[in-house]
Amino acid sequence: MKILVVGGGGREHAIVKKLHESKYAPELFCAPGNGGIASIATCLPIKATDVQGIVNAAEEYKFDLVFVAPDDPLMLGTVDALEAKGIRAFGPRQCAAIIEGSKVFSKELMKKYSIPTANYEVFEDAEKALEYIRTQNDYPTVIKADGLALGKGVIIAKDYAEAEDAVKSIMCDKVFGESGSRVVIEEFLTGPEVSVLAFTDGKTIVPMVSAQDHKRALDNDQGLNTGGMGAFSPSKNYTEAVAEECYRTIYKPTMDAMNKEGRTFKGVIYFGLMLTPKGPRVIEYNARFGDPETQAILPRLKTDFVDIINAVIDEKLDEISIEWDNGAAVCIVLASGGYPTKYESGKEIFGLDHPAFDADDLFVYHAGTKAENGKIYTAGGRVLGVTATGKDLDDAIAKSYKALKNITFDKMHYRNDIGRK
Repeated sequence: MKILVVGGGGREHAIVKKLHESKYAPELFCAPGNGGIASIATCLPIKATDVQGIVNAAEEYKFDLVFVAPDDPLMLGTVDALEAKGIRAFGPRQCAAIIEGSKVFSKELMKKYSIPTANYEVFEDAEKALEYIRTQNDYPTVIKADGLALGKGVIIAKDYAEAEDAVKSIMCDKVFGESGSRVVIEEFLTGPEVSVLAFTDGKTIVPMVSAQDHKRALDNDQGLNTGGMGAFSPSKNYTEAVAEECYRTIYKPTMDAMNKEGRTFKGVIYFGLMLTPKGPRVIEYNARFGDPETQAILPRLKTDFVDIINAVIDEKLDEISIEWDNGAAVCIVLASGGYPTKYESGKEIFGLDHPAFDADDLFVYHAGTKAENGKIYTAGGRVLGVTATGKDLDDAIAKSYKALKNITFDKMHYRNDIGRK
């Protein structure tokens, strides 16, 4: 079996590693991959967003399966293009990926099908958006760019000055490009946040174990919003009763709603949830595995990943049982100094060959790295994810922090409170 994974970050490294563990021993490829992925897969120099390049490679190498992992290629219709050539592909088609690709679409879907979420309004004009914010005079207020924005298109403004700055930067300055042509302004919800990912084949939806991530760059949730500075699984707040309520009011209704809209979703759907005093609410949907939640979730998966993928593609998810490790996992992101704004790349990374990382309960996922002449260098804002599994969260946290002390690179930055949320 030959499998191509599309993407080149920490999430893709976690996916490739889990596929590498399969009993089917697939021959693995990744496009474009990174310095760490290259140790267990053949990296192809094709951008994840090069749809035709991916299709051409799939035909040339005769891949049995292509796993499309990131948001951009899904929204560009990579799965559709592959299926049109008769190539098995994992991930939602373009018409279903819009659940992440447009905040406006997802909010209107939830309103139409009574899926619990925050109250909101949509604006295409900056002045009208600001007039609404002034009239509401309710802070904090949440301002979201409609389209994809690398996980940074959501701004929580604590007063009018911040709200005005957010609207103008998104809609007028176009800091997120055309993703900011429309904005969603919604009420600020309070409560613990939880991420729940689920496998679905359009007929059955099976939630995975819960997780929580840390978006802010600095300890105690201070600093700028990032793509994620770490994650842990499970969430302490996601009880069995909460899980049952979410399945009944959110997970299955979302799958059913997409079917009714003629946008059947097959793949992994990510539910960003807020557990409010009035019950669970959807903050956002993603149309794929989250990053860095995947690095804390997949190490706990016991069922063969290839079997799950095939069951989703073949719409036989109800025929398999998905099992998870009962312990916990934590992923701590090591980032370049200055991330998420200005940072330098090309720093040599030391310590990745330390004996500590030979343990079965420890792994270093590469996010932004490149391999040159037998050495590994930084090549992005988020560089590595040090992940440990343990009997409980405290055990996993202690292992991760102890292990990461063996890794160094110039201006390395990480949070000291991952898993303590």
